[in-house]
Amino acid sequence: MDKTVSAFISYLHNTKKTSVNTELSYQRDLKKLQKFLAEQRITSISEITGESLSEYIDFLKENEFKAATISRNIASIKAFFGYCLKEGLIDSDPSTALKAPKIDKKLPEILTTAEVASLLEQPSGNTPKEIRDKAMLEILYATGIRVTELINLCVEDVNIRMCYIICRDPNKERVIPFGSKAKDALQNYLKNGREAMVSDSNLNLLFVNCSGGKMSRQGFWKIIKFYAGKAGINADITPHTLRHSFAAHLVENGADLRAVQEMLGHSDISTTQIYANINHNHIREVYTRAHPRG
Repeated sequence: MDKTVSAFISYLHNTKKTSVNTELSYQRDLKKLQKFLAEQRITSISEITGESLSEYIDFLKENEFKAATISRNIASIKAFFGYCLKEGLIDSDPSTALKAPKIDKKLPEILTTAEVASLLEQPSGNTPKEIRDKAMLEILYATGIRVTELINLCVEDVNIRMCYIICRDPNKERVIPFGSKAKDALQNYLKNGREAMVSDSNLNLLFVNCSGGKMSRQGFWKIIKFYAGKAGINADITPHTLRHSFAAHLVENGADLRAVQEMLGHSDISTTQIYANINHNHIREVYTRAHPRG
């Protein structure tokens, strides 16, 4: 099964043009399935049945995996066996009967505008690192891009004069504006931070780590955790929290959902709709708190 999983991941990368994160997620899910099946002495794809797959899903439930995790695993399994059927490796798809569990959609964690302001004020020093950290946080909140997109930004992806960045992925690119605060932080970084940090003058990445190379997602996660602690923010903040906050604050202040969808890079407007729901909940809380008969 190892070779087939590897071939499937190569197919996703070369034909479907999926992201690295998506490929890693599929690979991780299928490795877990493979381990479970091996313990049942099932090592060949032809031996896998609908019953054995159902037993695996029951195993995940018994071990209290979250519904979202189980649903993702089912999606990975279905995609894998769809590929195997297409390639003629199996005669029938054993995953057709698998049903994803119902997922209760929770509203994403967002910061208040005061919390965001406090967070962005934390890197206030003049060292190249703090200048870089300030620019990264400002750009993340100003544009709502994903952390992977942030650490992959190249110098030529930023138009300082016109105040926009270009985000690229295998299927499309999107242009996202940013404001004066982010512009000031970026200009300061490009003038007083980046050159002092870059180890290779040929490296075109906008943001680099303290060794002068490419920053990892985990590296930036540590940065945002550090400054959240300094700001006294008790919420379980992640880089995605700023993305959610960016969208929620835009919608709260009257931004058109279609425009927010475009900036976030959502393929489906229903994904963006959740930020309108946050705003409706906020309005209801304000009403209940303030109205004499609330």
